[in-house]
Amino acid sequence: MLLSFFSEDKVEAGCDEAGRGCLAGPVVAAAVILPRDYKHPELNDSKQLTRKKREEIRKEIEREAICWGVSFVDNNEIDAVNILNASYLAMNRAIDQLKTIPELLLIDGNRYKPHNKIPFECIVKGDGKYYSIAAASILAKTFRDDYMAELAQHHPQYDWHTNVGYPTEKHREAIKAFGLTDYHRRSFRLLPEQLELFDEF
Repeated sequence: MLLSFFSEDKVEAGCDEAGRGCLAGPVVAAAVILPRDYKHPELNDSKQLTRKKREEIRKEIEREAICWGVSFVDNNEIDAVNILNASYLAMNRAIDQLKTIPELLLIDGNRYKPHNKIPFECIVKGDGKYYSIAAASILAKTFRDDYMAELAQHHPQYDWHTNVGYPTEKHREAIKAFGLTDYHRRSFRLLPEQLELFDEF
């Protein structure tokens, strides 16, 4: 069971992002404010759940959350400001969508660049510790996966319906064979001398 809240009395929003390590597509962030008494026996870090289970829990989060927001920062913005700043930008945009202004932000990871005066706590592996961050991780992951599945219909050779833009061997071989699309991140090292395999998706 994850923890329901970090503070005793503040309105908390959990924040997380998905797609930071991808070669193509946006980075997507979510912010979620859950009821303080919210519990779910299966809610966890999105990477620990099956796609089917993520989709099931996503529907409940959308229904049960006090409010939530999801934001996309596309590959062109990523190339312009770098992936770390793009991740902060996505989180800030997701937070701005919240209909309730949080009093504390719970940020997954060890760094954050705020754009307002809302206090925050960075929590390493927070998506496996707090319900609100886990909920944000599921929204960010599922919204991004859905988007990449749509792109895959128009660019099937890159296998995005399976790798969702991560640097698998098949993805990199397709880049070699077919070149780049308008959705690839040109600031990333797309074709290193040795193919690196990632298993984050």
